[in-house]
Order: sequence, then C-alpha cells, then structure tokens
Amino acid sequence: MTEHVLEREQLIPRQRHEVFAFFSDAHNLEQITPPWLRFSVLTPGPIPMAAGTLIAYRMSLHGLPIRWLTRIEAFEPQARFVDVQLRGPYRLWHHTHEFSEQDGSTLMRDCVRYSLPLGPLGHLAHRALVRRDLAAIFDFRAQAVERLLG
Repeated sequence: MTEHVLEREQLIPRQRHEVFAFFSDAHNLEQITPPWLRFSVLTPGPIPMAAGTLIAYRMSLHGLPIRWLTRIEAFEPQARFVDVQLRGPYRLWHHTHEFSEQDGSTLMRDCVRYSLPLGPLGHLAHRALVRRDLAAIFDFRAQAVERLLG
C-alpha cells in the first residue's frame, strides 16, 4: 500500500478558540468545500464533537456519487482533532487538524495521510487525478477560510 501525505498550514488572524470552534463544526465543511464536489453533511446537526463521533457526508467526484463516513479518532479542544475514513473512496484517510497560537493569530496545520485502493490502478489514478484534485480542494479551502475568517 503506497501512502501519500498532504500537508498544509494557514495563519488565520483570529483567536484559537474561534478558529477551533469553526473547524470543529462539521456543517462548516459545506462552506469551505468547492461547489464542484456538491458536498453535503448528512448527519443532522448539531453534531457533538468527541472521540468516537461518526459523521456521514455525500459528494460527487467526477460525476460519481460518493458517500463518506468518518469517525473522530481524537479530539483535544482548542488543540487538535483527527478524523479517519470508515467508508469512502480511499483505502486510508487519516486527517489531523492542529491549532496553535501565533502572535495573536492561529496557525492551523493539516496533515492528511491517504492511500488509494486498486493497487497499480490506484497509483495511476493518484498521478492522473487524485493528487491534483486534493490540491485544488485544499487551495479552495484556504481561500474560503481567508474569506470567512480572515
């Protein structure tokens, strides 16, 4: 299994408790996900965030409908949380969100470890589509966060 890593950092000119509250509300994902994914949270809100919380989503990727189920694996208020895919398009999806104070702002760090199914076919899909799509999704997200919280 080939594991890939996507890392991003963004400095947000808000207090850490505000930024953490925004990102720990799963329904805010709809605002920071590109419209071309037609992303929606299926789990009714409010969703109490804690280790063990399950969250269901629906999206469309290249015209294919996808249902995604994640579990919050770790939840440390104001510091970090980790979501893992239980069902969805990846063989592995492990996304760590970290938040730290920096000169009156919040430094948000994302580390996504992921791998694809289907062996060599998954490797080709990563090179042709997945790597680029994830970069575009996280680029859009950074711009949306800047617009909403900047």
